Amino acid sequence: MSTTGQIIRCKAAVAWEAGKPLVMEEVEVAPPQKHEVRIKILFTSLCHTDVYFWEAKGQTPLFPRIFGHEAGGIVESVGEGVTDLSPGDHVLPIFTGECGDCRHCHSEESNMCDLLRINTERGAMIHDGESRFSIKGKPIHHFLGTSTFSEYTVVHSGQVAKINPAAPLDKVCIVSCGVSTGLGATLNVAKPKKGQSVAIFGLGAVGLAAAEGARIAGAARIIGVDLNPNRFEEAKKFGVTEFVNPREHDKPVQQVIAEMTDGGVDRSVECTGSIQAMIQAFECVHDGWGVAVLVGVPSKDDAFKTHPMNLLNERTLKGTFFGNYKPKTDIPGVVEQYMNKELELEKFITHSVPFSEINKAFDYMARGEGIRCIITMGA
Repeated sequence: MSTTGQIIRCKAAVAWEAGKPLVMEEVEVAPPQKHEVRIKILFTSLCHTDVYFWEAKGQTPLFPRIFGHEAGGIVESVGEGVTDLSPGDHVLPIFTGECGDCRHCHSEESNMCDLLRINTERGAMIHDGESRFSIKGKPIHHFLGTSTFSEYTVVHSGQVAKINPAAPLDKVCIVSCGVSTGLGATLNVAKPKKGQSVAIFGLGAVGLAAAEGARIAGAARIIGVDLNPNRFEEAKKFGVTEFVNPREHDKPVQQVIAEMTDGGVDRSVECTGSIQAMIQAFECVHDGWGVAVLVGVPSKDDAFKTHPMNLLNERTLKGTFFGNYKPKTDIPGVVEQYMNKELELEKFITHSVPFSEINKAFDYMARGEGIRCIITMGA
């Protein structure tokens, strides 16, 4: 492409301060360096993780910054040493990576790459510690190595999944974070058998994706647990068959579920980050074979407490990161599940806005409206 090796000037939505509306700016995007690719972002969406770090609650603030990490685009140019990606490839940038060389990448059981594992405090590229974004010479911080709220971005090649060019980027872009996290938690970690029962704690985007995984696996009963009854009707589209609102019961939720299911569910997936929900999700699975999977991220001072007999009675407790998917190896296959009509993505997408109105997406999430809002770049 004619822009190869050149600085590109484009629009980006920049967060200058915590919690303040993003400002549309012209940014300069430097060419990709060693093991990097520059991507033209066509569609991006807003994830709660973006909002959490934009609000800067409970972590070190890093501003000015370009947020965004769920997106789809086309490779514009590649840096030195990149052999598996070429200009014109359709890709999903991913917030975590796969270097291909570390012990985790060589393990069939792990997706937690030593080099490219999620790092929320890094605001620059790994290669040289420099930002590829600037405004009038002032560096702008990166976010999760992706920074997709920009018409062009630079990403480490290990964080880029090459996908089927026939896949609609305005749909499959949401596979790059929340959907895969919930889907994989069920399909790759909980692994319910056909006809079994599954409890899903938390019916936000990740929880609904976990329910979608249970539906795909053929679960007979999918029990949704949430404090917000407004989510129950929407969850039916994802295969949820029954609902429990903890506020409507005067006994522990795990006891309610045990009574509903003759001793407990076969599998549970926790998607809230609440330590109380994590304990409930573990204690509500059936002894002898029950498996509970923790997805939500707890507060740093939380402690998981349960009686050891719950483990000795042959319940299994597992944790997962990004649904145990390896970004480069596995995410193209998730896209194929959508292309083969096994995975339904349209029902996750409830809003869309042009890039110029990106702050509306933040408003929707603040009001708890919808699941995913697609942001169309160049509009």
